[in-house]
Amino acid sequence: MREGDLAPDFELPSEQGATVRLSEELEKGPVVLFFYPKAFTSGCTQESCHFRDVGAEFAALGARRLGISADPVERQKEFAGKYELGYPLLSDTDRSVARLFGVKRPGPLFNKRATFVIDTDRRILRAVHSEIHMERHADEALAALRGRPDNS
Repeated sequence: MREGDLAPDFELPSEQGATVRLSEELEKGPVVLFFYPKAFTSGCTQESCHFRDVGAEFAALGARRLGISADPVERQKEFAGKYELGYPLLSDTDRSVARLFGVKRPGPLFNKRATFVIDTDRRILRAVHSEIHMERHADEALAALRGRPDNS
């Protein structure tokens, strides 16, 4: 998926057991969907906590954060609770959504780290790909949201 592409709709279970559907989240405002390889690994913890730490900035822009990995719901719940993340973590155990967004790696390898800023019309405003710069994902997502016509 690249900037300007139409994001595919999907639904997945959250760490709270609720079903989250992208189109329903977009009715509330733009969505920042970030794929991370595996809960409790150092890079994913750093990235997820940075998304947590700048949560007020996302809220001020009317944006919702959604984290997604192939971890099962129970592990997502444990991860969210331990670090008090405060936003939904979605469980994509078969990596079907990762495949739709082009971040699924072959075989048993973990998904690629990528963030997609999705506007309310389902258009991708920004795609961030970086495996090593953990804070870049949230920071670039915020910059893209600030650049939306509604926020000028």
